[in-house]
Amino acid sequence: MDLQNEKCVMVIDETLPTGLIANTAGIMGITLGKEMPDTVGPDVTDKTGCSHRGIIQFPVPILKADGAKIRELRKQLYRPEYAELTVVDFSDTAQSCKTYDEFIDKAAATEEDTFSYLGIAICGPKKAVNKLTGNLPLLR
Repeated sequence: MDLQNEKCVMVIDETLPTGLIANTAGIMGITLGKEMPDTVGPDVTDKTGCSHRGIIQFPVPILKADGAKIRELRKQLYRPEYAELTVVDFSDTAQSCKTYDEFIDKAAATEEDTFSYLGIAICGPKKAVNKLTGNLPLLR
């Protein structure tokens, strides 16, 4: 993987409360780490000899959009021209479940067009990621 030409962003619903924004980013980040382990650098040691786990080797800006824009992005990402991108979404369907088995069952019984997306993470070639998200502002 050419890390210089890769980009990863998270787009999170700006209307969510702070705790849910943090939860959405955390959940998507864990899944990205699983899906893209080669983007995580090696552990590092500080001057005093303490070890620190490796982190992703490039920035991950957190962008904001409303739920409708996130849904529009998710819909675009199902198109074949974006198949090379790594996509992680987090929805109200997932967020409302107490166990993963409940999520599996609930997702299987829910039409995709009824999911409300709280956030979406998109990683891959910079050009493709920028085409989709280049006009979105940072979440501050």
